[in-house]
Amino acid sequence: MTKITASIVLYNNESDILLKAISSFLNIKIEVELFLIDNSPLDNLKVFFSDSRIKYIHNPSNPGFGAAHNIAIEKAKKTGSKYHLVLNPDIYFDYDIISRLVDYAESDELLGNIMPKVLYPNGETQYLCKLLPTPYDWIGRRFNPFKKMVEKRNELFELRFTNYDKIMEVPYLSGCFMFLRMSALEKIGLFDEKIFMYGEETDLCRRLIDGGYKTVFYPEATIYHHFEKGSHKSWKLTKIGMQSAIYYFNKWGWFFDRNRKRVNEETLKKLGYNK
Repeated sequence: MTKITASIVLYNNESDILLKAISSFLNIKIEVELFLIDNSPLDNLKVFFSDSRIKYIHNPSNPGFGAAHNIAIEKAKKTGSKYHLVLNPDIYFDYDIISRLVDYAESDELLGNIMPKVLYPNGETQYLCKLLPTPYDWIGRRFNPFKKMVEKRNELFELRFTNYDKIMEVPYLSGCFMFLRMSALEKIGLFDEKIFMYGEETDLCRRLIDGGYKTVFYPEATIYHHFEKGSHKSWKLTKIGMQSAIYYFNKWGWFFDRNRKRVNEETLKKLGYNK
């Protein structure tokens, strides 16, 4: 039976929401191991975890989201797991979801990252499938006061025109739930630790695609995500997001990014988008 590992990065989380995420993963009918990387200043959350399948690591240096997950992934490699789940602490799902993802992943060895359909707790769809971002998508949209212009761009950038009702290859999938093939990570590397938070999943998806792997939206499995958009409510998190965007575009290209243009055009063509 395939063993699955997962990691959740913690930082002063609400225990009730976090425990729901943990139980969702531990309740699946597959051999599992869960790594909790706690970036909080204090290890107050440790008292909640007694299950032998949980490995708790207090990491108060707080190197960032991707760097903390890398700690877990390096440990997960030693367990022999074939797939690793990067999981947000505000996600929950039914017991059979991981099994569905495993079955789908087994159908194609080039499936490097799979994201299920993500809903708000009230059942509304979260639009987390995206094209590779331009500077406007990550910076301009955030500060654009013209809502109609933003909504028009969202229809395309967030692939809303697809209705999120079919399996599709998507170049930028949310980092809230990343079902990753370990052998793909061995080939292309882990999260870029120079990105503290926001955009690390985009960078990883790009490298998976460049490595010949597929990043796929799989709506035949559904999960729930509280999703509070912290970067829109906190100036500190907005600043972190801006710093990450600057690093990302310095790495991949600002306005002249031929690979972004090619990947986005191919994605839209496959999805049947008509201008």
